[in-house]
Amino acid sequence: MPSHIEKFIFNPFQENTYVIHDGSNCVIIDPGCYDRDEEETLLSYIEKNHLKPMAVLLTHAHIDHVLGVDFITKQYEVPYYLHEKDLQTLMAVSQYAHMYGFPGYREPKEPDILLKGNEELVFGDISFSVYYTPGHCTGHVVYHNISENYVINGDVLFAGSFGRIDLPGGDLETLKESIYNTMFMLPEDTVVFCGHGPETTIGKEQKANYILQF
Repeated sequence: MPSHIEKFIFNPFQENTYVIHDGSNCVIIDPGCYDRDEEETLLSYIEKNHLKPMAVLLTHAHIDHVLGVDFITKQYEVPYYLHEKDLQTLMAVSQYAHMYGFPGYREPKEPDILLKGNEELVFGDISFSVYYTPGHCTGHVVYHNISENYVINGDVLFAGSFGRIDLPGGDLETLKESIYNTMFMLPEDTVVFCGHGPETTIGKEQKANYILQF
């Protein structure tokens, strides 16, 4: 069956967490749940739909995208995936979590799978091609479902905007390369699920994204 994509908006950064499932198996992408209510919201959805979590996939390791990694991986005993170049980003989170208002942040173990880019991942009937898209941070990736024409793109593109480049590992020219040479090479009708805010399409962003002004 086609993938079902469920979006949850978690934590004060209004981060988008995705549960993608095929009716039985699911993956959780960028679990940003922090407090107990958010954790229960995610658990309730998974349990009510009788889903079996297979993995946690991270687009990158900024704090708002990883707050729930330890909770989910322990709750379901599943592996999690992160690009190898963002391991340092992940390791730094515990050093500044309290400054961002997350004193209860629980540091996860090291990733089970370190990505390099260009992998093909399959979980039941869910499949992704992994593309390396640095610029917002050093080890950012996106997850493209080719057959169903959507991409989970984290903080590379937003509707009419793009990921900030003023954090460690951010670089405007590198991000532009990722957008022009990877994201804008996808079909125009590809649906883009963003790390914050609403969905968009590649075609819309090719015509009007703010990145075009730079």
